[in-house]
Amino acid sequence: MYLSPTARISLLFLAIAVAGLFVADIAITASNPWRDLGRFFLGVATPDFFSTEGLATALLRTVAFAFVGVALGSACGFLLSLVYRFYPVRIFCAFIRAIHELFWALIFLQFFGFHPLTGVLAIAIPYSGIFAKVYSEILEEADPGPGRLLPPGTGVISAFLYTRIPDCWVQLRTYTAYRLECGLRSSAILGFVGLPTLGFYLETSFSQGLYSEAGAMLILFYVLIATIPIWVRPRLLPVYMVGAPFFLGDGMPIIWGNVERFFTQDIVPAPLRDGEGLASLGHWLHDLLVNEALPGIWNTVVLTQIALVATGILTLLAFPLISNHFGGPIRRTGGHVFLVIARSTPEYILAYILLQLWGPSMLPAVVALALHNGGIIGHLIGRQTNTLQLRPDAPSGFNRYSWELVPRVYRSFLAFLFYRWEIIMRETAILGILGIYTLGFYVDSAIQQIRFDRAMVLILITALLNIGIDVLGRYIRRKLALQTMPTC
Repeated sequence: MYLSPTARISLLFLAIAVAGLFVADIAITASNPWRDLGRFFLGVATPDFFSTEGLATALLRTVAFAFVGVALGSACGFLLSLVYRFYPVRIFCAFIRAIHELFWALIFLQFFGFHPLTGVLAIAIPYSGIFAKVYSEILEEADPGPGRLLPPGTGVISAFLYTRIPDCWVQLRTYTAYRLECGLRSSAILGFVGLPTLGFYLETSFSQGLYSEAGAMLILFYVLIATIPIWVRPRLLPVYMVGAPFFLGDGMPIIWGNVERFFTQDIVPAPLRDGEGLASLGHWLHDLLVNEALPGIWNTVVLTQIALVATGILTLLAFPLISNHFGGPIRRTGGHVFLVIARSTPEYILAYILLQLWGPSMLPAVVALALHNGGIIGHLIGRQTNTLQLRPDAPSGFNRYSWELVPRVYRSFLAFLFYRWEIIMRETAILGILGIYTLGFYVDSAIQQIRFDRAMVLILITALLNIGIDVLGRYIRRKLALQTMPTC
């Protein structure tokens, strides 16, 4: 029986995920999860918008951190995209984007404290690497034709500004707007490490069982995301950019001596810092690798592969919800609402909520990653099916789904899925801060124990692992000749 390369790779990843289920901890440990889940949905249905002091300020700071961080990241990313063809620049960008925003925040907290600069840099640095990659891809695809029509002697900068930028402007603007939505999600979860954004108040409400307050915050966040096209207008952007820094809040003054000590002492491996020699350094590295890095890598990879396949399954189930080829307008409206909620809620917040309801295990993380990423890809594939024309005698129902639509969008589906693979890995690692035994758990534990040298090595391992997944994903897409699009 002949199987196409896409079928073989799909079955391989499915088999890996099924094998992962046998070694993963996916048990529900809460004593009464259905009661807790009911209380949560009751809280969402009966939101209390006036009980939490400072909620409006938290929303303003969430928006402010997103605007400043994304603006700084896009500016730096654009400059890097101009030299992205150079290998050292590509490696640098791959490295900074491989480290999650929360990891960057944990690093800066050690010497900047709860200063606004911590949140701004935590968003701007990884976003610079992301913007550089995507902007460079967009610029490379620009039509070279207009440049050939310029008069002789036209400068390189003038040619770039008058031919390349106008041709790419719509794509650049569209992607930057999308990345602003991502920045709002990143800004919100920074509150989980103590910065004064929405996540801080959300965690406080959940820890106290105040589900109506938590529901109000989630609803406001969804409204904030859903109304971006309304309140983010080109003519208002200068006003937002000038005003956003004033809403970041105040922090303790930066003590630059702490910055110097962090880089010259705190992150230096303890044996070298104490002058114990290379033999002690070898024992130190062995202990770190065996007891923390390898268990963290194993759990991170297992959880990533299960979440990747779960994302794919959810995507294939979800895209008909918004496809014009199924159901009526009421059903499609409900499908749009579901997918907007799924893709707008950060994985970290979803996992945090489910951990409170189901108890600590990998299951909340798998569901959170699948819902968020499945919502994103399901939305993209659903929109793609709306552009397909079916013949008049096309079958209906399940036959239309399985024989007409899925075969025609499956390659795009795989391209999007493998594009998200590295992103799922990044999120899997950071979910360890919530108590799941991925690499983030050991990073957070090392920081709690003020062992920054161990934390930095683990963060470096996390970045290398993410880079490896990104390279492997691009290899598979290229091998299968899958079209890649910078959409997420």
